[in-house]
Amino acid sequence: MTQSPATPLPAPKERRRLRESRSLTQADMATRLGVSRATVRSWEAGRSAPRGRMREAYTRLLTADPADARPEMNTPQEDVTPELVGAGRGAGKRRSARVGERPRRNRAEERLAEGWLTEDGHSRLPEPSLTPAQAFDALYAFCAPALVRQAYLLTGRRELARESVERAFQEAWYRWPEVAVDPDPAGWVRATAYEYALSPWHRLRPRYRHPEAPPSGAADRALLDVLLELPPVYRRTLVLYDGVGLGLPETAAETEASTPAAANRVLHAREAVAARLPELSSPQDLHRRLTELASAERLRAAKPRTVRWYGERRAQQWTRAAIAFTVLLIGVTALTLGTAPDHYEAPLAPPETIHGLPPKAAPGPLSSAELKLRARLRAQEMNGPERLIPENR
Repeated sequence: MTQSPATPLPAPKERRRLRESRSLTQADMATRLGVSRATVRSWEAGRSAPRGRMREAYTRLLTADPADARPEMNTPQEDVTPELVGAGRGAGKRRSARVGERPRRNRAEERLAEGWLTEDGHSRLPEPSLTPAQAFDALYAFCAPALVRQAYLLTGRRELARESVERAFQEAWYRWPEVAVDPDPAGWVRATAYEYALSPWHRLRPRYRHPEAPPSGAADRALLDVLLELPPVYRRTLVLYDGVGLGLPETAAETEASTPAAANRVLHAREAVAARLPELSSPQDLHRRLTELASAERLRAAKPRTVRWYGERRAQQWTRAAIAFTVLLIGVTALTLGTAPDHYEAPLAPPETIHGLPPKAAPGPLSSAELKLRARLRAQEMNGPERLIPENR
């Protein structure tokens, strides 16, 4: 659906300027339109553009007089066009569910009901009176079970899936002041867990050189093999879009790609799955099978207190290592300063050959005449010759 010439859509930079001129934040705009903040950010960055009724409502909200601006109806954004991701999606509201979670509603309504958004669209903790540890435990209990199952779809390894989620939450606890005020703390943890799970350095670890036991069902093994044959970025996009149930702009923003690129990845991933498993050519069937595959394995996450304790212990170890390295560096510097010369010493000149000097005299071998004389002298008496007595005259 195209936009009417009477209400043209402003340029991406102009959209942000118009929003700021009306003293509206991205969260306010997302709440009024019934979309996520990532979607509004994607519109203003030019990675995507609203369509249909959402385009009209977004343009009217930007160009309307600030005094007349009022919340619009929560009209969901149209889904990907059939030419990009297949005709199975349709043009209505998406009804897909998160992997291992309940079916999702309108994103703003769902996050408001879960307690992650206030009435004005700003992010907050589940309860203002909660301590940081209690808020972290609430976030962990809400996200960890589903994230472990999603990480299993990405890696095919149960232990690596649990480790990825635990490392992500440990990083979140280490940066909790930043995560607590993030508009989407669950998305922050999910992106961190996905990055760790898909890291290519795991193949160098000895414990991950051998494959784990595959799922017990033949259909589950076939689907998991197809997923693991996909490139990591295609696998991540497919899990986010068809498994978790994110919208296309949110999927593109989380995978750091443009909306057409994310749609193209979903299309190729679906084609690869349908080529091996024709019964999963429908997006609804693919979503259902992904949910069943993730739920078939008994994947349990650790307790939140254990995750926090390991996170704090790792932070202490890194701190101690940094302190020890600093002390070692200071000691080496002090030793160098103490042993280094404090004045300039000219280097010794290299030796040179001197010509024109007479050779050094030294006794040589005796001749035959000298040898005879020495033998005769040694044979004579030690008294010597007779003394000569002078005559008196």
